[in-house]
Amino acid sequence: MFNPRLSIITIVYNNVNDIERTILSVLGQTYTNIEYIVIDGASTDGTLDVIEKYRSRISTLVSEKDNGIYNAMNKGLNLATGDYVLFMNSGDELFAYDTVERVFATEADADIYYGETEIINSKRESMGMRRHKTPETFTWRGFNLGMSISHQAIYIKRSLVEPYNEQYQLSADIDWIIRIAKKADKIVNTRICAAKYLFGGMSKKKHKQSLIERFHIMRKHYGTVPTVFNHGIIAIRLTWYFLLNRKTND
Repeated sequence: MFNPRLSIITIVYNNVNDIERTILSVLGQTYTNIEYIVIDGASTDGTLDVIEKYRSRISTLVSEKDNGIYNAMNKGLNLATGDYVLFMNSGDELFAYDTVERVFATEADADIYYGETEIINSKRESMGMRRHKTPETFTWRGFNLGMSISHQAIYIKRSLVEPYNEQYQLSADIDWIIRIAKKADKIVNTRICAAKYLFGGMSKKKHKQSLIERFHIMRKHYGTVPTVFNHGIIAIRLTWYFLLNRKTND
């Protein structure tokens, strides 16, 4: 029976309203071979008090100032000892209590497992699936039109993992997944909804900076001309998406 150790890493800073749901979604998994790592950025709003309630069931807790979200995520990677790693940051949740069990039951010894993601709002109400539909098959070239898999729904073999590039403040996860996918031989689509993603975050609040970073990342991996062409396609699709949704809402 395939029973790899999974390191789940949660990054949090001053998020007392959401951290408990994330923790409970991890600690309540039917799959038991989990190493749970929580990296807190020296929260001052009561977040640490919530975390301490579950301290005995958290493998590693670090609470100290960091240099941004990807610096904190790199701290988590450095501490991980599992066969696979998964990021489930504060506010996000594993989709169900048997999610990890179902992921590893799909097929043994993949380099990457991935699934679908449901978007939820601050009231934990469903907003439907992500606008970028999860591809039936995935390779590193599959991100040329956008991030089609969210990092909450991608399980990566730790031997392939590299540090996040901290020069990117908002979109380093795209670059990270592309670099790892280039090295992966066996990528498995689990065909399940694997995570719930809390809508918002810094990439939404600083959308322009996020888009600029994404353009530089895409150009690095796919070339300048293809990236300019692909961004034209993305703009057309995005415009069409909002037009359709406006008509539906009207």
